[in-house]
Parts: sequence; C-alpha cells; structure tokens
Amino acid sequence: MEIVGTGFLARSLRPLAGRHPDTVALAAGESRTSGATEADYAREAALLRDVGKRCAAGGKLLLFFSTAATGMYGLAEGPGTEDDPVRPATPYGAHKLALEQQLRDSGTDHLILRLAHLVGPHGRPHQLVPTLVRQVRSGVVSLHRGAARDLIGVADMLTITDRLLGAGLRADTVNVASGFATPVEDIADHLARALRLTPRKEYVDTGVAYAISTRKLRALVPEVADLGFGPDYYRRVLNDFIAAGHA
Repeated sequence: MEIVGTGFLARSLRPLAGRHPDTVALAAGESRTSGATEADYAREAALLRDVGKRCAAGGKLLLFFSTAATGMYGLAEGPGTEDDPVRPATPYGAHKLALEQQLRDSGTDHLILRLAHLVGPHGRPHQLVPTLVRQVRSGVVSLHRGAARDLIGVADMLTITDRLLGAGLRADTVNVASGFATPVEDIADHLARALRLTPRKEYVDTGVAYAISTRKLRALVPEVADLGFGPDYYRRVLNDFIAAGHA
C-alpha cells in the first residue's frame, strides 16, 4: 500500500504499508472539524483529483477516508447508515460528503471508509481525546451537554481496513466504528480517574448525540465480533492510549 500523507492517519496506517500493493491510501487533507477555510477544502479536493487520476492511470484502488462523526450523521434519525441519504450537520461534514461524490463521479476505482473518532499514538492536539486529556490536566474540562462520540482504536481500525481490502471491495462506502456512542462526559470522567485528577466541569448546552450503524461492517467483516466492541469498549481504547504514554 502506498500511503499519501504524513499526519496522524497516515502514520497509523504504516503497519499496512507492506500489504495491498494495488492500493493507494489517501491519508492527507483537512482533519479539523472546525476552523478550516474554503481554501483548505479546495486544496483537499484538488489533492483528491490528482491522486485519483494517478490511480486511474496506474490501475490502482484509491482508499479514501471520510467521516462517520457528528458532521456526517449528527442530524440522522437513528444510526447513520452508508446507503441512506445523508444531511450533513456541519460544513466539515458537507465537505467530506462532497469529496465522496467527487470520487464516485470520477470513475476511479475506490473504496470509501467513513471513520469514527480514531484514537491512538500521534493524535493531533485538536482531536477529541488529546483535547480532553489537556483539559483534565489543566483542571477545567469544557463539556457539551448531551454530546456523545463513537471511539475506535487504531489497532482495530487497521484490522478492519486490512480485511475490507482483502475482500476486494470496490466502489463502496463502509462505516468503520465501534457502533457504540459514549457520552463525552463519561470519556472525560474515565480519563480523569485514570490520571488521578479531579478537574472542574463546565457545561455548554450545544451537545450532539448520534449513532453510527455498523450493520454493513459486521456483514462484510465477521471478525468485528471478536474486537470487543460494546458499551465499555471505549474504556479499553482510553486505557491503551494512556498506557502508551500519550496522555
């Protein structure tokens, strides 16, 4: 696999670099769910076009990573599914959905993975878990009341991606998530207990809870049943993050 990018996702994919030689993974582009500009989005769209043309010319599969988070499914009624119409909840979600359609319209051989909140080494400071760790350590945690997020560990994302590519999936979109959205307050509480800290909580009344459907994923990758996904899965993800010295 050729990996395009140098950031968190690209570094997370490195264990697969020696597999799937017919695949180019586009793990670059805009990762900020807020604060990005139209110019930032335009650069990512141009990168997708360029990499797509190269894949088409070389007979390669383009592996594109979209989002299954709030921006994509925050307004969905019930668990967000890959094959139903989507009404994006944020500009970031609308941008990712537009890139998905751009890729489909290009005719490039592709597979789109909509990722939940990925947790692992080298996470960017603006991502959810590094942000909460920083706030816990500062003594004050800002929480959006009612917000919930689906976390998935890097190792499990790699297992799923490897299996999907090995299955020869083409021209399809798959949610890669645990399927269990955890209240952000519970995530912050677990981090605080693990770090033996007691931060003060401040609340903002703008939280969004959502759910991600993994029905399609489980049908395509039966091994998902062995990954331990469930209501308490987030605890293992956070414990692994802390044990690795990233908190």
